Amino acid sequence: MEDNSKSERQEIFSKKIRAGKRTYFFDVKTTKGNDYFITITESKKSFEDGSFVKHKIFLYKEDFNKFMEALTDTVNHVKTELMPDFNFDEFSRDRYHEDQSTGSE
Repeated sequence: MEDNSKSERQEIFSKKIRAGKRTYFFDVKTTKGNDYFITITESKKSFEDGSFVKHKIFLYKEDFNKFMEALTDTVNHVKTELMPDFNFDEFSRDRYHEDQSTGSE
């Protein structure tokens, strides 16, 4: 018997973000019917047994715009209303990797 679960969720694009002790995966997948959806996965190593704990969100095309609007509004609220003096650019991708490669601890 063929395993349909893999063929129904073929991954066609993936982006990985390392963020401290967590890793985030943004994956575009397709179904047999050539429909697309996104999975957002947070992966974190468990201190108890060394396994990885994963949390996954499935985001379907009809919700892309609503999701992006809500995420943008939420991030902007934190940046402008709650933490207006914080330098978020300090944690840009280039700067983060630069700090990691210099071995600063």
